[in-house]
Amino acid sequence: MSEAPSGRGGPVSDAQRRIRRSPWLFTAPLVLLCLLTAVLVWEVVRGNLSEATRAHWPWRLQLMSQEPLASLLAVAAGAVLARAQYARTVRPMLGWRSEYVAGELPGESKAWSTGILNGGQHNAGVHRVDYLVVMDGDPLDGPVPDEAWMSLDEAGERLGAVGLRPTADFRLVTLGAGFPLVATGTYETILVGVFSKRFIDEVRAFHLRIQVVDSVGDTHERIVDCLRGARVAVAAPVERPRVTPPVPVPRPGTPAE
Repeated sequence: MSEAPSGRGGPVSDAQRRIRRSPWLFTAPLVLLCLLTAVLVWEVVRGNLSEATRAHWPWRLQLMSQEPLASLLAVAAGAVLARAQYARTVRPMLGWRSEYVAGELPGESKAWSTGILNGGQHNAGVHRVDYLVVMDGDPLDGPVPDEAWMSLDEAGERLGAVGLRPTADFRLVTLGAGFPLVATGTYETILVGVFSKRFIDEVRAFHLRIQVVDSVGDTHERIVDCLRGARVAVAAPVERPRVTPPVPVPRPGTPAE
């Protein structure tokens, strides 16, 4: 899978990918299918040998008759294909949306708000959420190592160390393990972070990595660049002009008679 640049944050892929399959619901049926296939090949080869050859070891070993073995193989293949089709049906579709909104942070200026959603047909549970803070001058030339990702508390400490204040310059929402991403069928997102203009100016990139588990036990991952689009001119916030109240002009007094 190709790595695409993500804003000013460097080569971080934002495509959803499956990072782990359920060992019981995927690996076990596949292993059973491979074993039955190997047994069928053995029996086919053994059945085409002469009687004299089958009288010697190891060709004397008969594992199973070909007829019931073929039936079991067909059932196992159907189970694997059905599981693959069902896994594709229940696969979550992790999406995100960002825009400037008012009232999320103190002050009159609008803040950049980022939310995520599950656009699939079935619910998914959050497995873990990690963060990556990239400041100007931080090297980010190749793939991001796993140790570069940090927890919510560590991300807050990193941002606080450069002078950014929680609830004033940014606000992050905690998503605990097991939190359900409900497939509502709408475009309503779940808020994950709000960032001020100062945050956008001083932070090069802020990535959120979310991992979810679907109904068949597969784990999916997507990396969201929470600041993507915040510096684009077409997404600039529309601020209402300040209306200065008119200064009352004192009326001249009534001239004396």
